[in-house]
Amino acid sequence: MDILHLIDRLESLVTESFHLPFTSNVIVQEDAFLDIIDQMRISIPEEVKLAKRTEAERDRTLLQAQEEANRLLEMAREKAKLMANDHELVIYAQERAQEIEAEAHRQAEEIIADADEYIIDQLSELEEQLMKTLTTVRNGLRQVRETQTRPTDKEKMPEQNEVLEEER
Repeated sequence: MDILHLIDRLESLVTESFHLPFTSNVIVQEDAFLDIIDQMRISIPEEVKLAKRTEAERDRTLLQAQEEANRLLEMAREKAKLMANDHELVIYAQERAQEIEAEAHRQAEEIIADADEYIIDQLSELEEQLMKTLTTVRNGLRQVRETQTRPTDKEKMPEQNEVLEEER
């Protein structure tokens, strides 16, 4: 039975009881009064037990909620830490990629400069060899031309041939 209902019945019993004149005293039916008190004695422990169970359940629910909140908070911290690490890793990777790219550009420029220098050296040597060859060719041509333009003994002028024959 509900304790509040029993208190209401007790109050009704007192208000409906016989009032003694010129006093604030009342005459209450003893059996009805004791019956309500017995019902209260039975009801109060049940209500107290129910309240204690409710309080224990509330405490257990609060504890579970606190544990869940702590677990979620820890998970959120771990996730934030991982995200921060991932973010730091991405930044590190980007910086490293920029360093590698800069080094690759530097090496490419160095290779191009070395290749240009090698080409210049090779072309200079080729030019020098070609100049020597050209000089040799020119000298050969000059010599051939000179021998062509110089008459041989038989090709000398007929007058000179006659003079030579007479001398013999």
